[in-house]
Amino acid sequence: MTRSLALIEPYADRLGGHHQRTLVALAQARPCSLVVALNGIAPDAVAVLRETEARTATVPVGRVSAGFFAASRLLAGVSTVVRRVFRSRRWPDRLRRLPHQITLIARCLAEASALRTARRLQPIADAVVILTASDALHGAAALLGGQPHLRFVHEAVTTEDSFVRLIGRLARRGVRRVIAVYPTESVGDQFAEDFPDLPAVVRAFAVDDGLRLADSERESGRSALGIPVTDAVVCLVGGWWPYKDLDVIDAALARLKEPLHLVVTGDPLDESVLARWQNLPFLHLHVTPGPVTECALRRVYGAADAALVARRPGVGKESGLVMDAARLGVPLILSDHDLTLTSHLQGRPWARTFPPGDPDGLVQALHSVIRQPPERPGPEAPGLLGMPTAADQADFLTRMFASLIATESRC
Repeated sequence: MTRSLALIEPYADRLGGHHQRTLVALAQARPCSLVVALNGIAPDAVAVLRETEARTATVPVGRVSAGFFAASRLLAGVSTVVRRVFRSRRWPDRLRRLPHQITLIARCLAEASALRTARRLQPIADAVVILTASDALHGAAALLGGQPHLRFVHEAVTTEDSFVRLIGRLARRGVRRVIAVYPTESVGDQFAEDFPDLPAVVRAFAVDDGLRLADSERESGRSALGIPVTDAVVCLVGGWWPYKDLDVIDAALARLKEPLHLVVTGDPLDESVLARWQNLPFLHLHVTPGPVTECALRRVYGAADAALVARRPGVGKESGLVMDAARLGVPLILSDHDLTLTSHLQGRPWARTFPPGDPDGLVQALHSVIRQPPERPGPEAPGLLGMPTAADQADFLTRMFASLIATESRC
């Protein structure tokens, strides 16, 4: 008899994102699963989870779990204060990294709280998974949480300094109770150097929910933004974080020689840059401030002839935007920042690539879309990028967890 999953997602409260969407899709694939989201759950996700008969936990269960979560909240507040104090570059790097080290400990305690809550509410599960895990203290989270688990580690945000490394060494036996899941080979290679003893596999995080854009959504997207059907439209989705190359986009848009509608949504955005784009002669700017609901996000994608993804060279983390475009059926304009990713897209008529850091290359790609919108990706596109269905992902997590439990029982 198939049991359900225990899914832990600290970012379930965020609207219309990569993390929330995967959480919902997995819960739909395994009805009656447990969802542990101690930071809350976004309202639109709550409604869908209710349909799957998922049980949800948004507060810690048990005294120890509550204590860990309270300590995590306290340390998170301390980290914020320390970050403000040592924000200036005049401070040594060791002090400027201090708030990040505190954050790593805070996240470890929050994970331990969620794991203990999952163990109390669902002691028997096909798999216990932290869908967005911290990039450090993997064994400590397992030991403090008292629960073997799988953990998706999306990227390395910071390095461990001596005190955090010491905690990791003290908790090294907990590493046997964990399997890390890296969404790309690049992320896996990076973590293999820092955590050579951590059992790990590479597997895409995003899942294909089969909900491609319908023709009616394309029409309603244009209508909602007041864009004529015959005009060229590109969308720029997601917050403007440092790994995104906004400088290249900024320079390329200023060099446009043909009219283009650009639909921007995300959080955070740079208002000064948007003001500059508003005055460009060939650009018609449409801004939908984020965060937005999944429904609003689909309208943005529906309006677009292509989605623009520009990242700085060497960024190897999984792009939720690329995966979204593939699963929804939206063509791509993509920087060649990750050779493994672009090798999957080579020769695809729905993908235009340009060299990273090259505004002229981006202008050429934009002009090609303006003159001839690319054809839409077919239903095979998610598979080309290694994106499993939600059911396949649930089965994979079940197999990995079973192997972890079997290995632990032999130790």
